[in-house]
Amino acid sequence: MANKTLLVAQREYLENIRTKTFWIGILAFPVLIAISLGAGFVLAKLKQTQNYAVLDLGTERLADKIEKQARSGDMEKLARLLAKSDGLGGVMKTLQAELGSDLAAIGAGSGTDPAAKPPEVPAAVQEKLFDAIMKLPAGDVEALMAEQKSLASAQKYRRKSLDELGLAGLPAAEQEQQLEARLQRGELFAYFVVGKDPLAGLDDFRYFSKNVTDSDLRTWYERAATKVVQDLRIAEAGITREVATRIKQEVRFQERKRRADGSEAPVTAADKGVGWAPMAFVYMLWIAVFTAAQMLLTNTVEEKSNRIIEVLLSSVSPGQLMSGKIWGIGATGLTLTVSWAICALIGVWAAEQLMPGADLSSLAAARDPLYLASFVIYFLLGYLLYAAILVGLGSVCNSLKEAQNLLQPVFVLLIIPLVSMMFIVQEPNGVVAKVLSYVPLFTPFTMMNRAGGPPEVYEYVITTILLLASVWLAFKGAGKIFRVGVLMTGNPPKLKEILGWLKQA
Repeated sequence: MANKTLLVAQREYLENIRTKTFWIGILAFPVLIAISLGAGFVLAKLKQTQNYAVLDLGTERLADKIEKQARSGDMEKLARLLAKSDGLGGVMKTLQAELGSDLAAIGAGSGTDPAAKPPEVPAAVQEKLFDAIMKLPAGDVEALMAEQKSLASAQKYRRKSLDELGLAGLPAAEQEQQLEARLQRGELFAYFVVGKDPLAGLDDFRYFSKNVTDSDLRTWYERAATKVVQDLRIAEAGITREVATRIKQEVRFQERKRRADGSEAPVTAADKGVGWAPMAFVYMLWIAVFTAAQMLLTNTVEEKSNRIIEVLLSSVSPGQLMSGKIWGIGATGLTLTVSWAICALIGVWAAEQLMPGADLSSLAAARDPLYLASFVIYFLLGYLLYAAILVGLGSVCNSLKEAQNLLQPVFVLLIIPLVSMMFIVQEPNGVVAKVLSYVPLFTPFTMMNRAGGPPEVYEYVITTILLLASVWLAFKGAGKIFRVGVLMTGNPPKLKEILGWLKQA
């Protein structure tokens, strides 16, 4: 009996893995994941530089101060680069000569210890560097931006002065009309209007753009404007810089964890990755279980409608045929999951090679053998449970249309682990997570989702026993339905008839 079941399983397995479409399907999923992860990074690089203008209605030259503040991050990075790099040429050499001794203190403070905090770049140095860049010819500035990838905001946003636009000296109302006209023609992405008196109020601070979905430029400029206006108001109030800084300081609790020896340690990206990694595993587990179980359902219905199943039953018993099909397609699904695991490992390795300086510690869970082993075990148990249910349903259907209608209730059940996985990963040991863990249809997904908790050992033991018992009962019930339903033709049986088959010995 075991030999015939094994032969049926072998037939089902080889029938699937010999096809090109199977291997294309295996590779399609990791390729889609890679595209979805890399698309945002690539598209961000392809995003065009957004040109903007600023109309300053005040007398404080606030726009220039905001511009310097907005570019301060770029200036700080560039100053560090100039301070620690020798043998620079072109524009970089010119900037080094402009700053001269101002860079010495920054360079002297840069030690060899990578963990040490780098020395601060004084605001005066940043301002000098900004002024030096503004004096450079436009071609040199473009060359500098193209060469230095660290100038992030310079790559994204470019201010066009009123002089450059030919609007200097015109009345403010006419300048605003001209800016609006250039905005409508597409010459500008947006323009800002800086109000007359920021100390009195901010109602006349305005932003105009035809693109209402992209707020990055506005947010970036607002952040700098907020800092400049705050400084003006602090100076007006006669508050010292130290007092103002102390008042504005935000309360930020340091994320810490307690080691086994009682000592403290900071919470790292790897720690957070371990906590969130189960979501990725649950999603892959869901796809793997659903794909393999649906493959089994489709295969059963097709062979029944084509009368192939009658030929097979002349050589094996219904129980042997059903078990062989389940194990054969289960092996196919296992091949699928192992292939995805290998692709994940290759992806992590490739990311480390392509981005050597990036912090990829949050991806460490993809190489954790406990996660990978749990994934395989829960796939097998989850698949066997749903496979037994679906093969029983498939045996009473005469067409794929009938099977799809019966699949809907099962699909609704499968949706529950997906909609709850965000909640469960945040409360892995909460009441909802624990209750769903003891529902066999949800056990594989919920326990995988709780792995970052992690659950108590006794919960793993009890839920696994429940799941194994449910698989055994599902196989037994599916065998009774399969034995009768697989040879039935005509109208599908009523629910009452199916329940009657289950009651038979």
